[in-house]
Amino acid sequence: MNTTPPPGDEAPDDSSSQAYELPPIPPAPAAVEGQRCGLIAIVGRPNVGKSTLLNALVGQKISITSRKAQTTRHRITGIRTVGATQFVFVDTPGFQTTHLKRHSGAMNKTLNRTVTASVADVDAVLFMVEAGRFGLDDAKVLALLPPDKPVILVANKLDAVRRRTDILPWLKSMQERHAFAEYVPMSATTAADVERLFAIVEPHLPEQPWFYEEDALTDRSDRFLASEIVREKLFRLTGDELPYSSTVVIEKFEEEGNLRRIAATIVVERDAHKGMVIGEGGERLKRIGTESRQELERLLDAKVFLELWVKVRSGWADDEAHLRSYGYE
Repeated sequence: MNTTPPPGDEAPDDSSSQAYELPPIPPAPAAVEGQRCGLIAIVGRPNVGKSTLLNALVGQKISITSRKAQTTRHRITGIRTVGATQFVFVDTPGFQTTHLKRHSGAMNKTLNRTVTASVADVDAVLFMVEAGRFGLDDAKVLALLPPDKPVILVANKLDAVRRRTDILPWLKSMQERHAFAEYVPMSATTAADVERLFAIVEPHLPEQPWFYEEDALTDRSDRFLASEIVREKLFRLTGDELPYSSTVVIEKFEEEGNLRRIAATIVVERDAHKGMVIGEGGERLKRIGTESRQELERLLDAKVFLELWVKVRSGWADDEAHLRSYGYE
């Protein structure tokens, strides 16, 4: 069942909002000889396909996707165990070079700090670009990568390249830009390409015990995933109408057997943006709620009761205190 409030309703005051809390990492299994495990950061400019690749590598949707730039705003960990090797992938926000402007500067600086902190901690880096393309934004991300980490060039969207022979001179030019450990032209939507990537990454991970249980998929909580699913539907159903600076805050997440009661607030910056989200007669907000609920029920394998509210908070994306209260690291 899905319910949404009338268009004029407001959510509770910000004082009830809480930052997302990550569950504690469970104790890892006992060490087994021959095991490998390591952290792999997925980095690149916005909209290059990082979240799509992470979901494909894990085998389940844990990172949201949309055509709107900067959909990913948090460091999201995806886990996949293949044979004796556990791959711990870290999907990072796209490094921001085009949205560093008034009303969202604090948020973008926070996102960029997340990227740089993530690559400092990993064992290997997947640097994603579009096959056959390399622009100024790509170069700025490449300049951030530490010289002491193996960097694998992932040339995504190979299926969009008309003539594969054009890739060879492009790959040669990429060799001159950086001493990449490997070169992987691929498509993140092709299962065979994704499976091949595991074998390429594996030798770059250290021999050590796994960090998580064999069947673990992510270290993010269901509460966090719920906020991300609602935000994805928000972006997809508003398209370019809704500005970049909008977010979703989970006010309530309760478990009652096989039922999940969730209340979420969509935060926008202006009254006009609120109208965009609600839509005529509340129809758009109702659709956002319905599609979010349906996907959450599949993801959580439970019945979901979802309440959505819309709140105006002018300048929240450029306010450090608001960012922290809304769960930005």
